[in-house]
Amino acid sequence: MLHFIVSFLTNPAIILGIVAAIGLIALKKSISDIIKGTLKTVFGFLILQAGSNLIITTLTPFSQMFTDAFGLTGVVAEDNSLVAAVQTILGTETALILAFSFLINLLLARFTPWKYIFLTGHMMFSFAGTMAILFDQMGFSSVWTVILGSVVQGISMVAFPAFAQPFVRKVIGNDQVAFGFWGSSWIALCGWIGGKLGNKEKSSEDIKVPKSIDFLKDMSILMGIIMVIIFVVTSFFVDPHQMTKISGGDNYVLFSIIQGLTFVAGILVLLQGVRMFLGEIVPAFKGIGEKIVPGARPALDVPIFYSYAPVGVTLGFLSAMVGGLIVTFISSILPVSVLPSVIGLFFMGGAAGVFGNIFGGRRGAIIAGFLLGLTFSLLVALAYPLLDVSGYGVKGLWFASPDAIIVVIIVRLIGVLFGIHL
Repeated sequence: MLHFIVSFLTNPAIILGIVAAIGLIALKKSISDIIKGTLKTVFGFLILQAGSNLIITTLTPFSQMFTDAFGLTGVVAEDNSLVAAVQTILGTETALILAFSFLINLLLARFTPWKYIFLTGHMMFSFAGTMAILFDQMGFSSVWTVILGSVVQGISMVAFPAFAQPFVRKVIGNDQVAFGFWGSSWIALCGWIGGKLGNKEKSSEDIKVPKSIDFLKDMSILMGIIMVIIFVVTSFFVDPHQMTKISGGDNYVLFSIIQGLTFVAGILVLLQGVRMFLGEIVPAFKGIGEKIVPGARPALDVPIFYSYAPVGVTLGFLSAMVGGLIVTFISSILPVSVLPSVIGLFFMGGAAGVFGNIFGGRRGAIIAGFLLGLTFSLLVALAYPLLDVSGYGVKGLWFASPDAIIVVIIVRLIGVLFGIHL
């Protein structure tokens, strides 16, 4: 039963499909419309996941290439891999926190002004694991770990979307969806700051280029060229023997070109999935809002924003990489060296680029992405001493979600006030 609950609540496609079905039933749609809406929601999210997985399959070897090219060692911020690694020790606590926090989320959405239902399954899982590690290290019993972790996560599942919603409203132009991602506060703030320093009259999507290079106005072409250059140049600095292992024996230049282009293909697939499942989940969710949790909004994953400024995604990601690299290269003065978390920098930096563009045009997108990469990496480095995961047999990984890290800092400070130490 426990395994079933974990599998069920960590599969966002199933969750969203059920949410769509419940909403359509509440709206008294026909059986045909319920089946179509439910399956299209699931199909759309599976397409989105396929795009995300395609992106990850290219960024993973790039991280290896970068590490070897520049001889840097340290930690990579990657929540899901870290939490998965501790499940043999804290699996029960993680599962129970996951289940009870979702119930608390529903109760808060029903009876408080915070009408947000957090639907990003893998984010719920990573946060639950973070809470299990946090309270376990603070010396709490399994029962209290589950109780405290569930309460903290349940509150966070409505608090962070509520904080981000005024910014989300500016980006998408309505209140139909919310931000269900444990970096929403950081992305929103970086976008707002970028907007203050930018010029929203000059959108990233209106970049003027000479007719001879008009093809660069196409987001996929521009991103493809940039990513190929990044991959190929990095490969030049990798030890040939290591590069052969990473590429599986393929020519390293050809491998780098294909990886860069595959990354862009993943983006295009992801955007198609976003358009498809949002087209179904938003109308269906009105049924839940009207009949079950009046006024509720679905809090969804970060890729839902990419279609609002695709070029801004590229600018945000690239500038976030620059910010993250600066922290990596000044790591000698920090508690730990934070290697570029390319996956986190893409997903959060790209979103920061979208938010920055809405508030401050292309300059805002660049500034927002840079600030996110810089401050996110600094946050990981400075908060690193607060939780030691090596006791769980995990090395080279640490937590990656800014919102979760903020919660860890707050809980640790409260613990210190009450004399509770690691």
